[in-house]
Amino acid sequence: MTPPIIAAGGVVWRHNIDGDVEILLVHRPRYDDWTLPKGKLEDGEALIACAYRELLEETGLSIKLGPYIGSVEYFVPDGLKQVAYWSASLVGDNSAFHPNEEVDEVQWLTIDSALEKATRDSDRTIIERFRETPYDTSALIMLRHAKALERTEWQGEDEDRPLQIIGQLQAKRMLSIYQVYGIEEIYTSDAVRCLDTVAQMAKALQLTPIITSAVSEYTYKKNREKAIDYAKELIKSNQQIILCSHNPVLPRMMEKLTKKIDFDYPDNKLLPGEAWVLFHDKKEVKHIDRVAAPSV
Repeated sequence: MTPPIIAAGGVVWRHNIDGDVEILLVHRPRYDDWTLPKGKLEDGEALIACAYRELLEETGLSIKLGPYIGSVEYFVPDGLKQVAYWSASLVGDNSAFHPNEEVDEVQWLTIDSALEKATRDSDRTIIERFRETPYDTSALIMLRHAKALERTEWQGEDEDRPLQIIGQLQAKRMLSIYQVYGIEEIYTSDAVRCLDTVAQMAKALQLTPIITSAVSEYTYKKNREKAIDYAKELIKSNQQIILCSHNPVLPRMMEKLTKKIDFDYPDNKLLPGEAWVLFHDKKEVKHIDRVAAPSV
């Protein structure tokens, strides 16, 4: 059986001068259709990284990704195609478009107009889902550190326990996944395994990590509320933030921050290198995505 074609894209949106939401449709001369920007997954690429790359390549616009919208599937001449979509907000006043081989024209349209303009029913399905998604939100990324040496394999202080080889590889691949969110600040536990998880990503993004013991396991054992209060303060920010910490600290934060929404997080914990992305309006969490650890 022929495997499906895997692709990813997004609903790029902005506020117009009247404050109304507009989304971007692209025209592909090869197919003479109006569609949402998207493209095929490359070998070894994370699906969310594919969505970000394809949006940049097809539109040339500065964007940051928001909540996951969903996926659709349909048949093309080469077989079944499965496409995953994220919301993607325009960053700044960058609205210039330069035609390329795949896309020769773009149009900013209201949601209703885009529903009429779109060629494919599958695009209309995603646009309707986008309308119901809390896309105008900020992201707090609660990241568990990459795979560390087991406690039984380390004879020093637990705070000094380093990453395994696989954890080091995971850390190297964090950037392609999390740069898509337009990260503005990185906060981390003072444990070595957390610092080493975010160090390369922070350097690439030209950010200085903010190191705090408030979200360390050591502090959590003495005062569980300190980490929760710290996370609540970050939620009040309108910035895109990564917070790197530990189990059981992160699950406890999640429990307290998501009381008002129905969210199922299996086993109440993250695996090493995984993250919950909490989309919020500075007051409460509106949507949560789970991001898998980088493939190594």
